[in-house]
Amino acid sequence: MSDREQGDRLRGWLRGIEVFAGPLPEFAPEQTPDDPVRLFLSWLSDAVADGLRDPHAMTLSTVDEAGDPDARVLILKGVDGDGWQFAGHGFSPKGHQLAVHPRAALTFYWPEHGRQVRLRGPVTPGSTQDNAEDFLARSATARAEALLARQSQYLADTAERDQALEKALATVEKTPSLVDSAWTLYTLSPMEVEFWQAAQSRVHTRLRYERTLKGWERFRLWS
Repeated sequence: MSDREQGDRLRGWLRGIEVFAGPLPEFAPEQTPDDPVRLFLSWLSDAVADGLRDPHAMTLSTVDEAGDPDARVLILKGVDGDGWQFAGHGFSPKGHQLAVHPRAALTFYWPEHGRQVRLRGPVTPGSTQDNAEDFLARSATARAEALLARQSQYLADTAERDQALEKALATVEKTPSLVDSAWTLYTLSPMEVEFWQAAQSRVHTRLRYERTLKGWERFRLWS
């Protein structure tokens, strides 16, 4: 089989995978609240109530020093009037990237509901107190791993990692109030928030909130 035939077969296979099987929720943009936070929390609550797995997982997209995009899945830490919160180590790739380019995008996707939420805007680090509270709320193992400050570095020997983690965990257990000063709770304050509701007809519904000096404005978008 030639490369072209293999490519054609793969494309056919991908097209044959069913999406938006349903039943999908109804979405009436004209009945949405003035604030995107309220609508987001409503969609998140629907996902939790229906037992969707990891409903608070999201993709964080950043750019590095060269302007190349980067992305990874994180867990949402909170939402309020200031924005959407996530956390990470200041010495990690995302920490370095946000220090250079403090803007990012977040993407939530709940496939069983055919729903997606996209946000983008500036990112600010939390206060010393906020960072410490988030760090101490993590499990002992998660805190120990953060204290190693080795995220995304090359790992040549898993035994070395396990020994380092065991030592860090002993430190955490001995000093449970210990906080990594580089741990950061970030807040993305979106300039726009888009809600996307899939339809089996492929005529999807899109609603974008845009921040203005007077508050939020809502706009329907072509699917």
